[in-house]
Amino acid sequence: MFADKDISKFNNIETPFYYYDTDLLQKTLSTCAGAAAPYQFHIHYALKANFNSVLLQEIKKIGFGADCVSAGEVRRAVEVGFDNKKIVFAGVGKSDKEINEGLDLDIFCFNVESIQELEVLNELAAAKGKVAQVAIRINPNVDAHTHHNITTGLDENKFGINSWDLPECAETLKGAKNLKFIGIHFHIGSQITNLDVYKNLCVRVNEFCAWFEDKGFIVEVLNVGGGLGIDYYSPDNQIPDFNAYFKIFSDFLEIKPSQEVHFELGRALVGQSASLISRALYIKNGKKKNFVVLDAGMTELMRPALYQAYHKIENLTRGNQTEIKYDIVGPICESTDCFGKEVEQPVSFRGDLFAIRSAGAYGEVMASKYNLRDAIRSVYSNEL
Repeated sequence: MFADKDISKFNNIETPFYYYDTDLLQKTLSTCAGAAAPYQFHIHYALKANFNSVLLQEIKKIGFGADCVSAGEVRRAVEVGFDNKKIVFAGVGKSDKEINEGLDLDIFCFNVESIQELEVLNELAAAKGKVAQVAIRINPNVDAHTHHNITTGLDENKFGINSWDLPECAETLKGAKNLKFIGIHFHIGSQITNLDVYKNLCVRVNEFCAWFEDKGFIVEVLNVGGGLGIDYYSPDNQIPDFNAYFKIFSDFLEIKPSQEVHFELGRALVGQSASLISRALYIKNGKKKNFVVLDAGMTELMRPALYQAYHKIENLTRGNQTEIKYDIVGPICESTDCFGKEVEQPVSFRGDLFAIRSAGAYGEVMASKYNLRDAIRSVYSNEL
């Protein structure tokens, strides 16, 4: 991202800020679209990864739909110009107000995660004289082999309807006059890098599809979620292998001619497109530890504090030579405000610029005002 960039352009920009490589973003989006096209797969971008409006405009232009987990995300998608008929609304805890907003906007589908939600949605749709399209999110008990805090497809997780509740779910659907069942939905986790996991998912999707069809339902949509990971250790110009990813579903899903396959990708599309740029405030050299204290903290990038996520850290001012190990920390009054421990870096000085890489997903959107910090700003490569 930075090898061919004039870093001096950053010198007069107040830090910290998110730097977005719009060229890499566009290349990633077009690569994904091209890989999905031969199979006629449908892509919904997961706004929870990053709802920056500039990014959303690029994603909308490529023709993707939107995957939303709150009414706020649904509104943002509509405001940016996404087609309402390409918006899906997921989430284990949709409030009545949020459901009503989705109904008013005539979105494509609600991904329903409990029998009680089916009942509530049916009542609210009836009150408006509408019929809501629904996909049933099923917990397939597939281990995504990722961090336990971002696994969503096991029996122990709060997401989706468990297999033993499906008979009651089917009966509820049959009695719900204001709901139209269109398909089944799955999402087994995030930052998945072992593609074999998706083979196991396909087996389960086939089984559940057959189950619903045996009960007399027409399954029009197979929504297999997302979760495809990125390479945080080697971020330079890394675009996920979308060809291999989509081929697995083409090979292992039993897709009928009348069925559509839908995906909900987030991190894989935007994760490598941004870095958090920060400046060293102080260098603290000690007997046991050396510290670089940055002007960015966990208020700007929560992932390392939240689930010990790794991000490659580069001293842009000094180059790639590594001479000393530092703990790279922020200014927040929390011991967890640390981006990396014992990180090899060149000898660093006050004022040096640092890049915390692969921050395009779950970075800017998770920023907070804790400690009454100033709001983080964004800078785009095509504007410099």
